[in-house]
Amino acid sequence: MSRSLVCTLAILPPLFAAPALAQSAWNGSIGIVATVAPDYLGSDDYKSRLTPDFNIKYGNLAYLNWRDGLGVNVLQTPEWTLSPFIGYHIGRKNTGDLSRFDKVDDGLTAGVKLTYRPNQWAYTLKAESPFTGDVDGYKMTLRADWRDQIAPKWFVGVSPSLVYSSSSWTQDMFNVSAADSARSGIARYNAEQGYWRLGLAGSVTYQFATDWSLTGIAGITQLTGDAKDSSIVRQAGDATQTLTGVVVSYQF
Repeated sequence: MSRSLVCTLAILPPLFAAPALAQSAWNGSIGIVATVAPDYLGSDDYKSRLTPDFNIKYGNLAYLNWRDGLGVNVLQTPEWTLSPFIGYHIGRKNTGDLSRFDKVDDGLTAGVKLTYRPNQWAYTLKAESPFTGDVDGYKMTLRADWRDQIAPKWFVGVSPSLVYSSSSWTQDMFNVSAADSARSGIARYNAEQGYWRLGLAGSVTYQFATDWSLTGIAGITQLTGDAKDSSIVRQAGDATQTLTGVVVSYQF
């Protein structure tokens, strides 16, 4: 599974809180997710994977999850939340068509997240920059999340997103060096500008027991600009990628 795509689609936020444990300092969910997703960002090869999922909170102070990393809420009002965080950037393991490319190592990022919740919608703006790994530059993410209960034990969610990756970030992920080209046969490419990535994810959740739920997830992303034009995508991949999966979660 492309963990990068999973994080981009933001398909694994908490869909609801367990009311009986609302007074506990620690709360959240842990579970298992089975997905069918691309090998890497820009790939047209899909694989089935089974991975852990978690979303842990300490009251309203701190959180830890795949999507937003480890963060602390330093400013909170009824509608606004501001939190610095340490995130995780997925590099590229170079399987399939890119098996002869130099690997792009994963890394940690430092960033800040601003969330606005005026109603059932939550709007989030994130900015982050890597400080370890093989990727430089910065990434900006604008996301909207809507969650609602449509029937007893049934919940639905929709999450559109827009991501901008800087020119340095784009180059590290989508450039094709002379050495990579010679080894793989994929044409040389040098990105000159950053690019936008469009995403849309949806989920349907059934709470089949007091603390357990089953969620079906689906999402799609679209690469644009210099990422879409890269020979990694044009020659060996696809600018449009999808993800489907099922999550079994325990809320605590």
